[in-house]
Amino acid sequence: MNTKTIGKLVRKSRKNQGLTQAEAAGYLNVGTRFLSDLENGKPTVQLEKALQVLEGLGFKVLAVPKTNHKLIRHIEEHLGEA
Repeated sequence: MNTKTIGKLVRKSRKNQGLTQAEAAGYLNVGTRFLSDLENGKPTVQLEKALQVLEGLGFKVLAVPKTNHKLIRHIEEHLGEA
């Protein structure tokens, strides 16, 4: 996963929830410039704020070691089921 992919995910979730960038930024307690940078995949956004936005939009962020192939495969197979 890269910053562009995360940005697209954030934008899609925000729009699916019917929020403008300004509304979402206010709700998530971040600036509209930050949210715009995040949605556009800017690689230098602050990680703590990015995690705050993802959590605020209803995401659970997990870091799974690449060596845990079984778990990664299970997650990828079931992502669309939620």
